[in-house]
Amino acid sequence: MRQIITGGTVVTGSGSFQADVLIDGEKIAAIGSAEEIRKLAAGGEERTEAAGSDGVSVTDASGCLLFPGFIDAHTHFDLHVAGTVTADDFYTGTKAAVRGGTTTIVDFGTQYPGETLQEGLDNWHKKADGKCSCDYGFHMSITDWNPAVSQEIDRMIQAGVTSFKLYMTYDTQVDDKTIYEILKRLKEVKGIAGVHCENSGVIAALQESAAADGKMGVSSHPATRPASAEAEAIQRLLRLAEIAGAPVVVVHLTCQEGLKEITAARARGQEVYVETCPQYLLMNDSLYQLPGFEGAKYVIAPPLRKEADEEALWKGLKCGAIQTVSTDHCSFTTKQKELGIQDFRKIPGGMPGVETRGILMYSEGVCTGRLTREEMCQLLSENPAKLYGMYPRKGVIAPGSDADLVILNPNVEDVITADDQLSNVDYAPFEGLTVKGRVETVFLRGQKVVEHHQVVKELQGCYIACGTYEM
Repeated sequence: MRQIITGGTVVTGSGSFQADVLIDGEKIAAIGSAEEIRKLAAGGEERTEAAGSDGVSVTDASGCLLFPGFIDAHTHFDLHVAGTVTADDFYTGTKAAVRGGTTTIVDFGTQYPGETLQEGLDNWHKKADGKCSCDYGFHMSITDWNPAVSQEIDRMIQAGVTSFKLYMTYDTQVDDKTIYEILKRLKEVKGIAGVHCENSGVIAALQESAAADGKMGVSSHPATRPASAEAEAIQRLLRLAEIAGAPVVVVHLTCQEGLKEITAARARGQEVYVETCPQYLLMNDSLYQLPGFEGAKYVIAPPLRKEADEEALWKGLKCGAIQTVSTDHCSFTTKQKELGIQDFRKIPGGMPGVETRGILMYSEGVCTGRLTREEMCQLLSENPAKLYGMYPRKGVIAPGSDADLVILNPNVEDVITADDQLSNVDYAPFEGLTVKGRVETVFLRGQKVVEHHQVVKELQGCYIACGTYEM
């Protein structure tokens, strides 16, 4: 089936221009003037029939921006954690994602202690296969490292899992020796590790002190996970990576202190990639002072920081120091958050985000002048596609690429509310925020899956085998 998207402004990482786009099946076939595309769609003969009369479907994108499908490379769906299971599984999570313009997610499969990597991957395929409304790939979290697991890395690469998650905190953490060994091994196969950086020893000591003082409320969460504990872990990771001679990804960066450590490592010649999230750009730790248990909605790790950190992160995006914006979507209901109502350490950490990331970055980034629309394209589409080996199949509007396309109407305003969201959560972190722009239409590999801002076709997602990074 051939389709035309007409009248829109095509946005790429290097520029924007008005053009029509021809879709042939699952792929983008051509980009050009309305006359050129109409001729190609008609098999080389110019036709002026009404839309659809020649077997070609036409979508009018006049006055709208046409982005490549957004890629969210940091989600946690159907994850057993903190004594519960995330509120969003792959069905609800990917349906929310695609409504917000995200056509591909990369979720974190987990190898739990005692499992092989293959067992972890098989478990995540069982969770996701046949249940996704956008395309999906996997990172693999390594929690149990030994010679047999090291041997499995080659099999993971062949299965399309080329990126791996390491934790420097939580009960899934790995020690410095293990981090070094994993980085050395990944370098051999051109894999890459994304690392959650916090100093677990400092956090444990501060939490014990807070408990001893009877300070068990929400406000103790940020107090016991300071920015300096994140910055120290980033510095330590980067020195380990320097010794290993391996590239790394610092995930969900929150603070200017951590960014300084990354800048220093790059000055030494290191290859470091950085991700941040909308919550760290648009929220701060004052939310933990909300009355009652309201602040628990914002308990995430690392926690929200100061306004100065928000500004430092925006500047990092603008100058290219930060390459991607993902969500760390890890959703829990307010009832689930109440698992920690007597003890802040037991509050499940995480919040929803896949549904609103795109429009937040447009409204609060592009419309405020913090970013250009081309930079937004790089951060949400092009860079993650390159970093996780999906480019140019994903992340770009070009002939031969998957027809993953987002039509964003810049001329409307919406208000974010929990009542309107598809995510399986009873609150919206950005409740009441007025945003400029709306994701009107989304194509997933040539299929129109969102129309008039509503999901019209579910469960069209397929597994995407990731390649090695190309940044």
